[in-house]
Amino acid sequence: MRWSPWKRVIYLPIILVLFTVGSSTGEERDGLNRVQKAGQITVITRNNAHCYYIYRGQPMGFEYDLAKTFANYLGVDLQVRTDRWGDMIRALNEGKGDFIAVSMTVTPSRRKMVDFSKQYLSIQQRVIVHEGNNTIKELADLNGKTIHVRRATSYAERLSELRENGLDLTLKLHDDVPTEELIRRVAEREIELTIANSNVALLNRRYYPNIKIGIPVEEPQAVGWAVKKGEKALLTAVNDFFDAIRTDGTFDDIYGSYYGEVRVFDRFDLKKFHQRIKTRLPKYEAIIKRAAKKYGFDWRLIAAVIYQESHFNPRARSHRGVRGLMQLTMQTAEEMGVTNRLDPEQSIMGGVRYLKELYRRYDGVEGLDRILITLASYNVGPRHIAAAQKIARNKGLDPTRWSSLEQTLPLLCYEEYMEMSKSGYCRGEEPVRYVNRIKTYFDIVRRQAL
Repeated sequence: MRWSPWKRVIYLPIILVLFTVGSSTGEERDGLNRVQKAGQITVITRNNAHCYYIYRGQPMGFEYDLAKTFANYLGVDLQVRTDRWGDMIRALNEGKGDFIAVSMTVTPSRRKMVDFSKQYLSIQQRVIVHEGNNTIKELADLNGKTIHVRRATSYAERLSELRENGLDLTLKLHDDVPTEELIRRVAEREIELTIANSNVALLNRRYYPNIKIGIPVEEPQAVGWAVKKGEKALLTAVNDFFDAIRTDGTFDDIYGSYYGEVRVFDRFDLKKFHQRIKTRLPKYEAIIKRAAKKYGFDWRLIAAVIYQESHFNPRARSHRGVRGLMQLTMQTAEEMGVTNRLDPEQSIMGGVRYLKELYRRYDGVEGLDRILITLASYNVGPRHIAAAQKIARNKGLDPTRWSSLEQTLPLLCYEEYMEMSKSGYCRGEEPVRYVNRIKTYFDIVRRQAL
């Protein structure tokens, strides 16, 4: 069974491996026993955009979602502890947490201190420069350069190796300055160079589109979770968990929620969006906030919808005849009392009112799944959503989960499924892309306009 990682209460059948008592010592079993007896497990992680953060009182983050799913897999509660980068392994070994989940690369020096799980990501250290910097095309071009990285990281280790191998570079080490902050400094031209793992770089490019993800400084590296030395039973449970979520598609769901759209946007798309947030959004921000408050939505989500619909152009018109900021059809405009679709206030108020009416249709859907399905319905219409939900039920998928509709909406362009649903042809990939793009735009606006 697959589920949407946007729904923060995640249910998974408990698939717990039975360990043979005779083959394990008490010491080996201690970590897993401790967790099961306590009824909770503590993850040590970082407070950043990739690992763990709080949005409107709700915990989020790629590593958090994985850790929460692991806790559900074990049938225990999850506790979160955040530490400085250089303190995490010590905190683990002092018993202040049960495992580390920060997309930590597996290095020989770290293997001496902790045991690592199987690889769940492959990443690569890349040079990060401003988009206007075209001087770094190969490793030799780092000669004479100053590179800023956080102390006690694999970045620092690798750059030290390169220096020992003859590269004449200056290494500027920072105490617990997040990689995201160093990327920001590159974007603002405060520093020339930093190093970031490829996944962190891709995620942050949506916030800083004027960075360039440059050459690799190392071969691809494995990423794993870390447990205390000797806690073999807990490590086995972690490895079995990753096998399970790889098999049933859950890992792809979680990964896709955070990174699925990152590669779709090139930096020019993102740069244009950032520019228009500054130049166009302010003209309509007050109206957007009034409409969002009236109908109970986050105004930043409405801003993301409007950008996806019209790029904040009140005179926008599509080949299908929809017009205005919210791209209303003539029929919808009439139903919502809109007399002039080109009037920004009428368009926004009418569009958000229609969005609310669609939202009320899905009162059997909970949390963020309800928002995402509502957005898809705004794009493609409720009849096609109902058809996709019917197909989901027939396939044994949960029709109230957006992750299910991501699979079934694209099927609506095939004749066999059109006949099953009686809803007619639908380019089902379109609403999936539509929703995923809005998620990315919303994430950017949310970060810039807290």
